[in-house]
Amino acid sequence: MSAADRWLLPEGVEEILPDEAFVLESLRRETLDLFAGWGYQLVMTPLVEFLDSLLVGKSHDLDLHTFKVTDQMSGRMMGIRADITPQVARIDAHCLNRAGVVRLCYADSVLHTKPRGLLTSRVPFRVGAELFGHTGTEADVELICLMLDTLRHADIRDVHLVLGHVGIFRSLVAAAGLDEKTETVLFDLVQRKAYAEIDAMLQEVVSDDTLREKLCELTRLSGDREILARALEVFDDAPESVRRELAELEAIAARVGGQNEDVVLCFDLCELRGYEYHTGIVFAAYTPDSGRAVAKGGRYNDIGEVFGRARPASGFDCDLKTLAKLTQREFIRPSGILAPAVDDAGLAKLVADLRSKGEIVISDLDAGALSPDEAAALGCDRFLGNTGDTWEIKRFNQDVS
Repeated sequence: MSAADRWLLPEGVEEILPDEAFVLESLRRETLDLFAGWGYQLVMTPLVEFLDSLLVGKSHDLDLHTFKVTDQMSGRMMGIRADITPQVARIDAHCLNRAGVVRLCYADSVLHTKPRGLLTSRVPFRVGAELFGHTGTEADVELICLMLDTLRHADIRDVHLVLGHVGIFRSLVAAAGLDEKTETVLFDLVQRKAYAEIDAMLQEVVSDDTLREKLCELTRLSGDREILARALEVFDDAPESVRRELAELEAIAARVGGQNEDVVLCFDLCELRGYEYHTGIVFAAYTPDSGRAVAKGGRYNDIGEVFGRARPASGFDCDLKTLAKLTQREFIRPSGILAPAVDDAGLAKLVADLRSKGEIVISDLDAGALSPDEAAALGCDRFLGNTGDTWEIKRFNQDVS
């Protein structure tokens, strides 16, 4: 690589410059404070660990997005985390080992082998919250409302919340007696919404006319609130497990909608994102300003089983970099005070006192040679001037007496 190219970064990997970093860090701190207000405790997980701890469940997608390296000390394969949720599940199941409900949150970078979408980062900064130890819909409602509150706090506007339930698809597939290979092919067709291929396949592999019709109908159930009413009608005589899961979805939608009237509520009964590890409700938030979900989550019971302790769980996460780009808020950096870099005990004490009170004080290393415009470029609208016996804060349009 020539010297002229040494500044180049890999595709999908970016630096964060001061102005964007200020917005990002402001959002990070405020989001974690928001989570803390709901009782979620911060955890910090390792960037790299053994691969079999990271790749829990059957998620082929997570496997593809995880960088793999060999540990030079043990010879075992390690992975650089592409998702923090499995790590948090391990902390709940193995490290904390508490009884009852546990609320945890995180905010950190992950690394992907390739971007998940057009113009997306391979190094997203994930913030999320996970709730362990509660099987009821109350936990799902809490997580969805916290996710919407997170977007609201970041001033992400025109939010559309899409609700689904992977259990409905699972139950119908089980009732139809489809084998794992057939289920995988059908899953792929549903994800692509290839309706003609779905109909042709179901005609071939599902002999029960009623089940086949319900599976075909499921793949079309996507839209506004009327879709839920249609689903209740279509699955009125479905297997008991399907009716139970649909009742869960209805209960969650009613409570979330009642608490978030500013959000457009939608449904997608064939939303199977995270199908390999989600076990129940799935949810995602969209906005017209982004072509991808800005936040997403769902229920993933028993993920801690591989760590020796199966626990019901629900959670969500979002990319803080995406929120920083979409926010309508104006983050204003506080102004600073320029102080001369001179050896003066009184000045040093005043500077220390100002900094302890939260003021930004920048040393003028050029000993007064900076013009007001140059000081403004440093973010300073004031300076410390010597009035003879004391040092005082002055504005640049104010003369020192």
